[in-house]
Amino acid sequence: MAAVHGGVLGAAYLAGDSPVHRLEPHAKVVAVLGFALVAVATPVHAAWSWTAYGGYLALVLLAAAVAGVGPGRLARGLAIEVPFVLFALLLPFVAQGPRVEVAGIAVSESGLAAAGGLLAKATLSVLAAVVLSATTEPRALLTGLERLRLPSLLVQILMFMIRYADVVGGELRRMRVARESRGFEGRNLGALRVLGPAAGSLFIRSYERGERVHLAMLSRGYTGRMPGGPVTAVPVRAWLTALVLPLGAAAVLVSGLLLG
Repeated sequence: MAAVHGGVLGAAYLAGDSPVHRLEPHAKVVAVLGFALVAVATPVHAAWSWTAYGGYLALVLLAAAVAGVGPGRLARGLAIEVPFVLFALLLPFVAQGPRVEVAGIAVSESGLAAAGGLLAKATLSVLAAVVLSATTEPRALLTGLERLRLPSLLVQILMFMIRYADVVGGELRRMRVARESRGFEGRNLGALRVLGPAAGSLFIRSYERGERVHLAMLSRGYTGRMPGGPVTAVPVRAWLTALVLPLGAAAVLVSGLLLG
C-alpha cells in the first residue's frame, strides 16, 4: 500500500486497519520497549535461552501477521542490524576462555555464545520496531512519544527532521543533477574537491532554510511548543491488547527461569 505523508521516513508505514494499526501510538511504543527489555534480560548462557528466543520470535511474527506486515518488509527492516552483525562476528575471535572448533577454526566458547545472544536479541528488537514503524504514522509516533513525556524540544526536533528529510534530500538530488550535467563523474579521489564544497553548500542551505522557517513560525505566534489536539484516555482493553507482546515474552522468560 502507498505510504502516507512523512516523506522518506514515512515510507516505512503501511496503511491498514488491523487491530495493531488501531492501537494508540504510545501504547505500542510501551509494548515494543517492554518486549525489547525482556529479550535483553534473557540470560545468554542459559541452556534454555534459544528456546526462549524462539518463543519471542513466534510472538513477533504473530503480531506482524495480525498487522499484515509481510516477510519482505520484515527482512528489509533488518538492514539496520548490520553493525550489530559485524560486531557479533568479532566476538568469538577476541573473547577469552575455552576454545572450540567451528568449521576448523578455533573460537572462544563464551564469545560464540555471547555473539549468538547478541544477534538474537538485536534481531528480535529490530523486528518488533519494524512492526511498530509499519503500523504507526511518523507524526502519530511522535505524538505518542510526547504523551510518554519525552522532552518537548526533542519531539519537535524529530518532527522537523521528518518534515524536512525529503526537502534536504530533494536539494541533494538537484545538486547531483547539476554536477552531472557539467560532466562530473566522481570516480576518483579528485572528486573530493567537488564533493567537499558541495557538502558544505548543502549544510549552509539547510541551515538558512531552518532559520527562515523558524522566523516564519515566530511571526505566526510560535511559542516554543507545537499545538496539539485533545488527549483522550486509552481504554483498558486497548492497553491489554498492546501488552500481549511484552507480557507473553515475560511469561516465556519466567517459564525458562523456573524450569531451566
